[in-house]
Amino acid sequence: LLNFYGGSSATQQTCGHIFGFGNPNHEMSMLQRITATTMLDYESKLNNGQDATLRSVPSISQLIEQASTFHKAHGPILPLQSIIQSKSPCMTLAAEFKRASPSKGDIASHLHAGEQACVYFGAGASVISVLTEERWFKGSLEDLKEVRLATTELATNSNNSLEQRPAILRKDFITTKYQIAEAAASGADTVLLIVATTPFNVLQELITFARSIGIEPLVEVHALVELDVALTAGAKVIGVNNRNLHTFQMDLVQTEKVTEELTKRGLTFHHNDCLKEEDNKKPQLSVCALSGMSSAHDVDRYRNVGVGMCLIGESLMRATDAGVAIKGLCLDPKEYAASQSVSGGAYTGGTKMIKICGLTDPSDALVACRAGANLLGVIFAEKSKRKVSVEQARNIVDAVRKFGERSDRMEVNINNDSNKETPLSSLVAKSRALELAARRPLVVGVFQNQSFDFIKEMVDKCGLDLVQLHGSEGMEAANSNNFGVPALRVVDIELGSDGSEDEKKDRTSMDTAASILSKVTSDPIAILLDTSIKGDKHGGGGTGKTFDWTIAESIQNMGLPVIIAGGLTPDNISEAVGSVRPWGIDVAGGVEAGPGVKDVEKLQKFIGGAKKAAVEANKGF
Repeated sequence: LLNFYGGSSATQQTCGHIFGFGNPNHEMSMLQRITATTMLDYESKLNNGQDATLRSVPSISQLIEQASTFHKAHGPILPLQSIIQSKSPCMTLAAEFKRASPSKGDIASHLHAGEQACVYFGAGASVISVLTEERWFKGSLEDLKEVRLATTELATNSNNSLEQRPAILRKDFITTKYQIAEAAASGADTVLLIVATTPFNVLQELITFARSIGIEPLVEVHALVELDVALTAGAKVIGVNNRNLHTFQMDLVQTEKVTEELTKRGLTFHHNDCLKEEDNKKPQLSVCALSGMSSAHDVDRYRNVGVGMCLIGESLMRATDAGVAIKGLCLDPKEYAASQSVSGGAYTGGTKMIKICGLTDPSDALVACRAGANLLGVIFAEKSKRKVSVEQARNIVDAVRKFGERSDRMEVNINNDSNKETPLSSLVAKSRALELAARRPLVVGVFQNQSFDFIKEMVDKCGLDLVQLHGSEGMEAANSNNFGVPALRVVDIELGSDGSEDEKKDRTSMDTAASILSKVTSDPIAILLDTSIKGDKHGGGGTGKTFDWTIAESIQNMGLPVIIAGGLTPDNISEAVGSVRPWGIDVAGGVEAGPGVKDVEKLQKFIGGAKKAAVEANKGF
């Protein structure tokens, strides 16, 4: 890698943007290790004249000849920037095929590249990104060629229902002209060049070479210093990776920072400006957001700052129906404005909501707030040993409001049309609205088989932000019209009468998940899964037992984010968050010194462990 940077002749001008440059004690990041390994693999292949399967390796001139032959037979290379600009005012979608990742292992290794790409294309993707790195991502150039041929055939045989085939992006750790020629020979229309690992002079050479064979590269940046390098090297299509590939930290603001900087410099890029008919008035640049997106809200966020393309992979690869997931992204701004819905894709956003329940004292509530809890639960259920009085609840509400610098109930902004959608899409949209509102902690009143009048009275007297129904009230009871505030609806996952796993051993977690989804309605704001004991007709909760977490995972893979509760503790929370990546987690007894009295150390350890595990679990997503 040091030789690639230029060895002893490397300068601040060419390598100053590279992580660790000039630091003799620098340890390579994962990105740098993957890049270095890829370079060694190619060095070995080219030196030996054959690849790992003992096939002879063509020269770069032979690859260019192969590329020419391929494109004569299957259609010319498509110009990336023109493809992006032609979709305005709709967002261009780059849908990604990715079998695995370094941090998550297999994602969807059973899927066929060509088949998945055709689903993407048929649903509206204009660019198909294919991971071709073999060791960590389990991709290949064969995948890329399969995608190119399959989508070309679909476009040719579609009776003009599809405008043209999608552009094919080779996504890899490219450091040589050889890899670009290799991509062209396999049918690629564009390649990814990562500024974070590429010296300026090399980047400039790669861009020039790519254009010499008809390819406009997608040049990836993260930090603004990398943007400087990309612009100086002549990049026209700028991809902003919201994830720092050295630290794996995600920051969705990064794309907005880049668009703001481009505006300051007087450079034109806004996607809406592509509607101008004169070519000489089209924007100079196109900006693409490359990570962290999974919903129509995310697409609309970047549309509003002039972004022309969003690259989405993880949620589409995990979705039960990738075509439906793409439709749910609302690439057309008119569709987004009309529906405001998010549906179809697997939920892969990770753990965003932390609920601490069974609070009886304001001081414990403040510890939870400071540690990062989003929801604070006070229990009014008659049978609970953590039941609070009106005064106790009011004191907790006052403390939480003061912490959140607010004087009134926090409103959850829910689209009035959300109840007109399918139950799944409505709940996904409502969950998103709750997530946004809970950036400042909210207080939830927990009730179990109590009258609507009593619940409404407690809402008004105590100033509750939300309620949670934990009994046998039914799904429709969770309609906000009943109480004046939104309601969480608990779904019990039943264990055997002795507290062991459900006796229905022939029922899979997928079956249970499908059964739960078939019964949800548009009434609640979100769904919480908790453990119950067989024979308890009053509802679950407080069992101290975990249920089969793969049920929650299956539900989320079907598109619905859920909160999980039951038996969570500081000792198992990392496993729960890391393995399931639930949208939310809920704990009461697992962080107590006694009924209703929180153990500060346990509480902080629980929340801290959950947050740390969530960061680790999100790496690679």
